[in-house]
Amino acid sequence: MYTSLLANIAILVLSGFVGFAVISKVPNTLHTPLMSGTNAIHGIVVLGALVVLGKVHDPSIGLQIILFVALVFGTVNVVGGFVVTDRMLAMFKPKPAAKAVTKDGDQ
Repeated sequence: MYTSLLANIAILVLSGFVGFAVISKVPNTLHTPLMSGTNAIHGIVVLGALVVLGKVHDPSIGLQIILFVALVFGTVNVVGGFVVTDRMLAMFKPKPAAKAVTKDGDQ
């Protein structure tokens, strides 16, 4: 039992290092498409939590709490990711031209 737990923890730590190494090499111009892909992955997490929550018969209160937390965090990540992506894309939209104001206040 402890061997599989130790192996799972080692995989988690190594995947964190690999993920950091990969993400740190991404140029700034590709961060918006990368965030959109990450939003899709978080959407899959939300769907997975919903499927597991619906398939389990007589789940314990601990399992219900864990699934609910996964569902809430996944939803927050999806919504927050889309908000940030929208703000980043808004930086590339042309700004509306300001109307000229004359000395007497007419536009």
